[in-house]
Amino acid sequence: MTATPSVTPIVRDAEWLAHRYDPGHDAFHFRRVARAQRTSVAFLTDGHLGEEKAPTIVSRGDCAAARTGADAPLHFLFHSAYCASTMLVQALDQPGAATSLSEPVLLNDMVGWRRRGADPRDHGRVMSDALALLGRGFGPDEAVVIKPSNIFNPLARGALMLRPDARAILLYAPLRDFLLSVARKGLWCRLWCRELLEGYLADGFVQLGFEPRDYFRQSDLQVAAVGWLAQQQAFAALLAWAPDRIAALDSETLTRDPAAAVAAAMDHYAIAGDRAAIPAHPALTRNSKSGEPFAPGERQDDLAAAEAAYGDEVEKIVGWAAAVADGAGIPLTLPHALLPR
Repeated sequence: MTATPSVTPIVRDAEWLAHRYDPGHDAFHFRRVARAQRTSVAFLTDGHLGEEKAPTIVSRGDCAAARTGADAPLHFLFHSAYCASTMLVQALDQPGAATSLSEPVLLNDMVGWRRRGADPRDHGRVMSDALALLGRGFGPDEAVVIKPSNIFNPLARGALMLRPDARAILLYAPLRDFLLSVARKGLWCRLWCRELLEGYLADGFVQLGFEPRDYFRQSDLQVAAVGWLAQQQAFAALLAWAPDRIAALDSETLTRDPAAAVAAAMDHYAIAGDRAAIPAHPALTRNSKSGEPFAPGERQDDLAAAEAAYGDEVEKIVGWAAAVADGAGIPLTLPHALLPR
């Protein structure tokens, strides 16, 4: 039987990933995840890391007592799905300069707890502690970039308020590309879009003028478009709120020249590192989901195939969504671009 490590080495070692939060016991669950394992999977979820049957559980108070020194620079990559966000966040992981986290479950727990009625003051305190535990680099000079799941987007402003020195990039796919991706991925993706919208409605995140019954009359791609519009509306509000800290990036610009986009992201986050090494980074040479070698133009080919199969349906929904966006004052292209389109 292996003895449980003491609290201090766990809290001070980034290899111990803060994985879950249990509000009933006010405790964090940790699991050991080496850097190489983090960068080899798309998401830091049990489905990708494997189930942890015996997590190390540490009370939140003990975690706070064990932390010492200044926190590492912490930044965010918020996204609206199907926009190459995993590729970008993985490419920002450079030993000695920055470490990145792709969709840690701990932040999903923050969303779920809030939806179940967490007291806002308690939630804010725990969120701050959660960000501190996630914001541990592997080296003393490493910044940390977190890419939350897009279910976290309703909490994005709160996270940025808790970390006033943090900077953010808002990554999104153009509406047409997003809808083509949804259509191409099939039934499970259309169902996921409905689940996402259900959560956003519970969060009060959708302010588009629809009545609750309207969603029952919408097609799958209309529902997907509503979710996209809600996120685009929130992203535009974030940019207006803190334009000095936040920049926008679209997937078309990112995938056209990934190395340039990664370099621009590093500049935005003030991350040191070798810009000349970016083109050879493994994240830019493999499919972030499958791990297979990435063929140049693969994303564009996939979208072209979806266009051939679903173009007519998508065209109608894009026109409808553009009218909704116009009525709600939502820009289809966000300002404050990280790079010119």
